[in-house]
Amino acid sequence: MNLDPSAAFQAKSYSYLEPNGKEPRLGGELREKAVWVDESACIGCRYCANAASNTFVLEPIMGRSRAIRQDGDKTEIIQEAIETCPVDCIHWVPFEELSDLRAQLDELDLQPLGMLPKSHKRLKSRGN
Repeated sequence: MNLDPSAAFQAKSYSYLEPNGKEPRLGGELREKAVWVDESACIGCRYCANAASNTFVLEPIMGRSRAIRQDGDKTEIIQEAIETCPVDCIHWVPFEELSDLRAQLDELDLQPLGMLPKSHKRLKSRGN
């Protein structure tokens, strides 16, 4: 197969990338680090979900915030959500650490916020 070396000089110095379905949606952007919520420290205040609603959501069972999309909002909006967190539980971490962090979180025995621990005993009323 003979290739013409002059073809390299005829190519454009830039190329328009066609959409391939892997681009960020919802106005976000690709970034070098991932956003992580340490749910063990989260108090469920909802500040982050209000500031960056395409990235954070309040997990319905535990009542803690969770990052559900890495490309949901612009970096500036996510940074604003991080800065509004009253307990400083949202961090930028390398993407490679996400699975380890999730595994560490799964090992903890977290209780839902605003609820008492589950007990099999019935409480007696004060009147009896």
